[in-house]
Formats: sequence, C-alpha cells, structure tokens
Amino acid sequence: MDKFVINGGNKLKGKIEVRGAKNAALKIFAASVLTSGTVRIKNVPEVEDIVRISELLKNLGVEVLHPKHGEYRITAAKIKTSAINPKIAKKLRASIVLTASLLARAGNVKFPHPGGCVIGERPIDIFLDGYKTLGAKINYRNGLYEIKGKLIGAKFTFNNVSVTGTEAMIMAASLAKGKTILKNCACEPEIESLANFLNSCGAKIQGAGTPFIAIEGVKSLIGGEYQTIPDRIEAGTFAILAAATKSNILIKNCEPEHLDSLWNVLRKAGVRLNIGKNQVEVIPSGLKTVNVKTHEYPGFPTDLQSPVCVLLTQAEGQGLVHETIYEGRLLWTEELKRMGANVLMHDPHRISIQGPTKLRSRNIESPDLRAGMAYLIAVLCAKGKSVINNVYQIDRGYEKIEERLRKIGADIKRI
Repeated sequence: MDKFVINGGNKLKGKIEVRGAKNAALKIFAASVLTSGTVRIKNVPEVEDIVRISELLKNLGVEVLHPKHGEYRITAAKIKTSAINPKIAKKLRASIVLTASLLARAGNVKFPHPGGCVIGERPIDIFLDGYKTLGAKINYRNGLYEIKGKLIGAKFTFNNVSVTGTEAMIMAASLAKGKTILKNCACEPEIESLANFLNSCGAKIQGAGTPFIAIEGVKSLIGGEYQTIPDRIEAGTFAILAAATKSNILIKNCEPEHLDSLWNVLRKAGVRLNIGKNQVEVIPSGLKTVNVKTHEYPGFPTDLQSPVCVLLTQAEGQGLVHETIYEGRLLWTEELKRMGANVLMHDPHRISIQGPTKLRSRNIESPDLRAGMAYLIAVLCAKGKSVINNVYQIDRGYEKIEERLRKIGADIKRI
C-alpha cells in the first residue's frame, strides 16, 4: 500500500486547481445506463472511485472508453447482466445509485449491501422504500437484494433528506410510466447537475435543487454530453488547508456559490477571502474559534467537518463541532488528540476543540476519505516528519494530491 511522507510546518503559496466533482461524475456514470446512446463525460477526476464504477459498468456489459485524461465515453447499448459485482460494489458506496438505473432500464437488479467509508451506519432502506413505492418487488437472500418490476410513477416523501436517495429516485422515475412527485428532496448542486444532464438526454424533470421534484417518465433517453461541475468539497478542503497553515493560496476553477456556508464560517474565524467568479484567494490570517454544525445543503457540508476540526486546533478559543449527519464521523479525532490536539468528546455527535495547539508529527493510518485528507492537513500544520498510511482512501477522492500540493510548496512524497 502506498504511503505519504510529509515534512510539515511550512507555509504554502501559489495556485491550485480544483478537479471535477467525484460525487457528480459517479452519478452520471450510473445514469448513463438509462440510455442506449453514447454519453461523453468531461472534466472527470482521475480518482479510485471512478476506476471502481468503470469496472462495475464493464462487468454489466457496458462499453467504457477512456480516450484521454479526464474524459470518458460510455455506451450502454447492451446490458449483458443486471447483477452488480459484489466484490467491487462493497468498495464503493455510490454503487447503490446504479441499482436505480438498472432497475429502470432492465426491469430487475441484483446487488449486495454497498460499501465505502466506515463513518457510521448507512442504511439503504430509503432506496428500497422508494423502489417499492414505484411498484418494484424486493427479495433478500444469500446476502443479495433482488428487485424486479415495471416502474410506475407515484408520490414519495423522504423521511430523511438523502442526496443519493434523491438521485436514485430521479433516475428510477425518469423511465417510469406516468408522473412521480418527490418531496423532502436533497438540494445539493450535484442533484441539479444530474437533472440537467438527464433533461438534455430527453428526460422531463422539474424542480431539481429544491425540496420538491416532479418527473414525467419517458419511454427512452438518448445519449449526450456532460461537463462535470467543480468539486465543492475539494475547493473547500483547499481553503481550510490554506487557513489552517496560514498560507496564501489561490484556488482556481471552482464554483464559490456552492460553498457560501463555508465562507461564512471562515469569515467568522477571521480568515480573509477574496472571492471571484470561479476562484477564491485565501490570505494568511489570525484565527479565532467558531462553532460548526453540519447540515444538508445549503448548510455546512459533513464532508468538510473533519478538515474544519483541524482548523479549530489552530484557532484561539474553544469551538464546538456538531456532526448531525453520521453518528461515527467524529471518531477519527482520537488520532488528532495523539498529535496534541485538545479535543473533548461530549457524545458521538459533538466535540469541543480548544486551540491553538502545536500539533506533533506522527505515523497515521488513514481510516476513510475525508478523515485521511484531514490528517494530511494536520501533518502539514505539524513540524517534523509524518507518515500517512493507507493513502488509497485519499486517492478515492483527490486526484494526485501529493503532486498538486508539491506545486504550492508542500514537502510531500509518495512511497
């Protein structure tokens, strides 16, 4: 397994570009199964999760071509099986969304419980309930779910706001007979982007990006093109990295409007920002603590919770972090405490962080994608030599991160 060796404690400076959004591209790959035409996807981040979903699609008989860096062409003219490969699916949480497009296109799908990051329980009841509402029949045996049925439009209300649940129901309803009404939907930019793509292929979706979505099912979809939107989580991570290390960094090719909640938090923390149309400059600033509560979009993203915890270790005062989305997503801070952070766990959802503290270099195991990136920020703050193991987890979401950080002055190498 690869590892990163980092000599931290240095200020960084320069420009860093944001790649396409992993979570947007993954859903377009899955949605490509809804059409028998060719889908051309641009600005795709070259990360491990994209490799995994490409493997899943090829296993189904879908043609996946990779003509050049950041571009893929997918043709699902024929599907030889609607059984999702369990070995690959258990490595990729986003595989659950593929069940929607397979069910809508083929009328049946077989799949295991999806895998991905270990950050708390991630049940799939919301997907099963949605498919049942559209008329599907569900069986579970020998560790596999089997879903069959011709989908018919219906009304469905999400008990809890779910990004992947909303995306899956949009896909399933796109080819369902009649009209589907979805209520209490997630509003993330990736959902609106998915709907725009499907509409360009002939779907009839209204209201994406709001809590209420209406979908008029169509008989078939044609192929099309998709430009992956900038990764707001990557952009936010870079901004937090700059603030925590007191570095002057210009973040290019981003969509600042997708991160208004982060900008509010950073400004309250004393961070100086110059926000342009598609770029953000972070200027070295004295840091004061803030309280942060994660929430569904447009609230503070749960995927930025771990990086902002590192930021609070460098800020003056005591700040409270309240994680409302996943019950296990604060456990990673135990390793942060071993680096010298003053962290008090109140319960599985709330911690207090007293700063500022000088973090110590350390040998660390990356437990999941976002915590792994947070550890990387932490060791860049800490003076001395650190090692991060299991960087596969970081590679799942950040393309060649060590090369990009080296260009702005980080002392980091992969071995």
